[in-house]
Amino acid sequence: MTSTWHKLRLTISRFSELVAFEHTIFSASFILIAMCVASLETNASLWVGWGTFLLCALALISARNFAMGFNRFCDRDIDKRNARTSKRPSVDGRISSQAMIAFCVFNAILFIATSYAINSLAFALSVPFLLILGGYSLMKRFSSLAHLVLGISLGLAPIAGVIAVQGAVPLWSVLLAFGVMFWVAGFDVLYSLQDIQIDKKEGLFSIPSRFGVEKALWFSRAFHVLAVVLWCGFLYLAGLGALAWFGVGISAGMLVYEQYLVHKNFANIPRAFFTTNGYLGFVLLVCIVLDSTYSLLVGKAG
Repeated sequence: MTSTWHKLRLTISRFSELVAFEHTIFSASFILIAMCVASLETNASLWVGWGTFLLCALALISARNFAMGFNRFCDRDIDKRNARTSKRPSVDGRISSQAMIAFCVFNAILFIATSYAINSLAFALSVPFLLILGGYSLMKRFSSLAHLVLGISLGLAPIAGVIAVQGAVPLWSVLLAFGVMFWVAGFDVLYSLQDIQIDKKEGLFSIPSRFGVEKALWFSRAFHVLAVVLWCGFLYLAGLGALAWFGVGISAGMLVYEQYLVHKNFANIPRAFFTTNGYLGFVLLVCIVLDSTYSLLVGKAG
C-alpha cells in the first residue's frame, strides 16, 4: 500500500512538473474576475455558487493540462537540444510519449464533458477552444504570431468564466480577454529572449529571433500598453469603480517594473516572468472584488 501510494505521488509530481501546474495562477485570476463581474451583473452577488465554481475550476485545469501536455509532447525533441529545457520530464524519460498522449486525450475529454455540464454555449465552444489551445505548439513553427496565439489561449479563460455564469459573451469580457492576450504576449516575448539562439538554430519563429533583441523589447512594451488600455475599456464598460481603476493602475506599474527588470539585465527574466506576472492578476482580482463589495454595500445601505 505504501509503495502504491508513493508511486501515485511520484506520478502526480511528474505530471505537475510537466504542465508547470503552479503557473495556473496566470489564467485563474482572470477567470475569477470574469465570473465575479458576470455574477454581479446577473445575480447582484459576487458568488456564483459552488456548482459553477467547481465546474469552472475543473474546466480551467483540464484545458490547461491539455495545452501544456500537448506543447511538451510536440516540443520534446527541440527541448532535448535546449540546455534550459533538457531536464523536463517529457525529455529526460520520466514521462513517456505514450503517457503524454494519454494525458492529453484524458484532459481533452474531461474538458469537453465539463463544458457540457456547464451549459450549451460552453459545450459548443469546447472543441474550438481546444484547437486554439493546441495551436500555439504548432504556430511557432510557422509564424511569430505564436506569442499572440499563446495570449489568446489564456485570454479564453475570462471568456469561459462569463459564459459559465451568463451563457453569453458581453463586450466587456471581450476587452478583458484581449487585454489578457496582449499581457501574455508581452511577457512571452520577454521570456523567449532566453531562447533566441536555440530558436534561430531550430528555425522556430519568435519575435526576438526574427526581429532582434531591441525590437523585441519594443514589441513587448507595445503589447503591455495595449493590455492596460483594453483593461481600462473593460472597467468602463463593466461600470466598475475607483478601487478597480486603482487595481489597473497598480497592474500598469507592475508591467513597467517588469520591463525595467528585463531591460536592466536578462538574468532577471525568470524573476520578472514568475513573480511580477504571478501577482498581477491576483492584485487586480482583489481590487475588483473590493470595489464590487463596496458597491454592493453602498447599494444595500441606500
